[in-house]
Amino acid sequence: MEKIVIQGGVPLTGEVQVSGAKNSSLPLLFATLLADGVSEICNVPNLRDISTAVKLLRELGADVSHHGDCIRVDARRIQSVEASYDLVKTMRASVLVLGPLLARCGHARVSLPGGCAIGARPINLHLKGFEALGARIQLDHGYVEATADRLRGAKIYLDMPTVGGTENLLMAAALAEGVTVLENAAREPEIVQLAEALNSMGAKIEGAGTAIIRIQGVERLQPLNCSVIPDRIEAGTFMIAAAITAGDLLVRGAVEEHQEALISKLVDAGVLIRPEADGLRVVGPEKLQPVDIRTSVFPGFPTDMQAQFMALMTKADGTSRISETVFENRFMHVCELQRMGADIQIDGHSAIIRGCTPLTGAPVMATDLRASASLILAALAAENTTEVSRIYHLDRGYEKIEKKLAALGARIWREQE
Repeated sequence: MEKIVIQGGVPLTGEVQVSGAKNSSLPLLFATLLADGVSEICNVPNLRDISTAVKLLRELGADVSHHGDCIRVDARRIQSVEASYDLVKTMRASVLVLGPLLARCGHARVSLPGGCAIGARPINLHLKGFEALGARIQLDHGYVEATADRLRGAKIYLDMPTVGGTENLLMAAALAEGVTVLENAAREPEIVQLAEALNSMGAKIEGAGTAIIRIQGVERLQPLNCSVIPDRIEAGTFMIAAAITAGDLLVRGAVEEHQEALISKLVDAGVLIRPEADGLRVVGPEKLQPVDIRTSVFPGFPTDMQAQFMALMTKADGTSRISETVFENRFMHVCELQRMGADIQIDGHSAIIRGCTPLTGAPVMATDLRASASLILAALAAENTTEVSRIYHLDRGYEKIEKKLAALGARIWREQE
């Protein structure tokens, strides 16, 4: 077991390159199952979740090889349609093999998903959509079994704009017979990239990035060749790292259109943000202003940035309120921030943060992926030394974050527990 050690109090300066987006890489990797050929995806981050996805693809019979930051997937011989519990329990995105396997093979058996313990994230909307496309669904001993002779296009209304559900149904409908219309679809940049990737394979998808997506099914798809978009959550985390340390960073690869909600709140807090040719310049102020946020689906404030923004607000000159509307159990980092001296009170689905209480180093424990990042951010701004344990959560979504931060001047390293 490893931990990360941080000696805080150093303003971060310099340039940092954002890695490829984990949440775009995973559906793209699984989309390769739709094509009888060899696909290549580049700018893929080196993360635990990516390793899990590669293991799953190999378990299904695909031949997967690495070439630098590119992953080549030969999906000509799919020998299994089952995603086992041992893999799916560690990464809920594994459920995204359901759509491709069902569309291409007519059968899929996938364990119910796991992942971070941040609240209930049922896949009932995925299954309801598959049934609308003509699939027969059975739940048996913790597995979802879906079968269909040939999926048929349908009009599907999603009760909420689920990202995973939209992605799963996009992939399934791409090979369905006829037209599928997804209403109340998710609008995230990762959805747009998946749709564009599927179109490059020969799919006919319109409206990605809006609430209504129209998919004209085709008989077959060609192999995929694409490059993954920058990770907007990693970019946002580095933007907050600059703000919380009163630093000056050029976040290379940060896309302004992907960060509009975060940028708006950071500007309200007094942070200077200036677009540059290849990223965003972020300069933290000497005194941060308190800001209220309310998480929401894209283009609202992302729930995946809530924990990091909470760490920032512990340094603000006043009281702020953070309301979490997406997941019911995403305040587990609060107790750990309190151990570092933060003054935070929970009020239902909101957290009230009284800022300007000095943060001091302490041994803390990561409880999920984004909570891990919030503790590192707090540690960067704290006095003395902080040790963050259970960082295997961090390795699921941030590529070499301690090395990137060290290159910006942070006193941070990894060591054995």
